Amino acid sequence: MKAMAVKSYGEAAIFEEVEMQLPQISADQVLIKIAASSVNTVDTMIKRMGKELAFSPSTPAILGMDVAGEIVEIGSNINQYSIGDEVYGCVGGLSDLQGTSAEFVAVDYRLIAHKPTNLSMTEAAALPLVGITAYEGLTRAHIKKGQKVLIHGGTGGVGHVAVQLAQYFGADVYATVGGEKQMGIVENYGAIGINYKTEKVEDYVKMYTNNKGFDVVFDSVGGLNMLKSFEAASLNGHVATTVSLCDIDLSLMHFKGLSLHVVFMLIPMLHNFKREQYMNTLSILSRIAEAGKLKPLLDQQQFTIEQINEAYQKLADKKAIGKIVMQH
Repeated sequence: MKAMAVKSYGEAAIFEEVEMQLPQISADQVLIKIAASSVNTVDTMIKRMGKELAFSPSTPAILGMDVAGEIVEIGSNINQYSIGDEVYGCVGGLSDLQGTSAEFVAVDYRLIAHKPTNLSMTEAAALPLVGITAYEGLTRAHIKKGQKVLIHGGTGGVGHVAVQLAQYFGADVYATVGGEKQMGIVENYGAIGINYKTEKVEDYVKMYTNNKGFDVVFDSVGGLNMLKSFEAASLNGHVATTVSLCDIDLSLMHFKGLSLHVVFMLIPMLHNFKREQYMNTLSILSRIAEAGKLKPLLDQQQFTIEQINEAYQKLADKKAIGKIVMQH
């Protein structure tokens, strides 16, 4: 099969087409003919940082975690799927797991689920990593109907899914964004948009919560922005974050009695730990999508797998609005 691989890591690294053997599946794997794959921030980090990240695969490396496609071969231990089933998942591109920038990929059946019937392959490929992350963050923060929930980064990959899921769970949803176009997107989801460039935390906490704070804050920006999350949260509130690789003062978190939930959704893949959680969450996301409550936001520019270098560069340059997906 053909694949797109990086032969070395670094800022100047590029993907090149390579020929490789078709993967051989084990008893607990399926072989997927890939229809589409997406690019996530962690993929661009691996390409740039390489072995600075402990989970980067050895070169030449086939990167890419998200996939949507059709099952063409099934392992002997599997009875949940049939040949021809359309599936999606977050399946590889790190450690010793082959990525999705290829024609085929062999994957652990616990990392996939049947794709939503009302989404195209392109749309489905955008969902797995960000969908699992958003769902995990909100559910670990004990989201409930009627709560006031703040999403930082409301049009980002994870953020735009978190906004829709928080709506689905029956919360009153607020989302920070950086411009009028992004404001329109989150408001179209039914959330109230907050321009973080012009509105101070204390002002929107007063305006929307009467100074009580938000019950749940989902921070997909992270880093020093977590201080804003602590400020925005209610007493005994919950903060979930996807980016906590930083030194930060937890004093405010202490005095408000906050619970902090760190989401690192790659753990099941990296450590072969409770991988069935992926399958279960993706199945739930499929049902939510099929109910018309979840639809991925795709960047307007379309890419093919042969344009993978341009796709990675656009995301690295932070020029995308929504998810970048490549058709195979």
